[in-house]
Amino acid sequence: MHTPVRKRCPICGKPRHEDHVPFCSARCRDRDLMRWLDDGYALPGRPAEQDPEE
Repeated sequence: MHTPVRKRCPICGKPRHEDHVPFCSARCRDRDLMRWLDDGYALPGRPAEQDPEE
């Protein structure tokens, strides 16, 4: 019989909790949010064009 794979929190690696999916706790959820708000994460893309007035 196949046992389901237990997914882990992407921040700390602990098992996920259903109240905070995909994280294990409010703390890890908030840490992830702060990384986004502080530009800790970046999505790849083309460089921004320079404003000609600068």
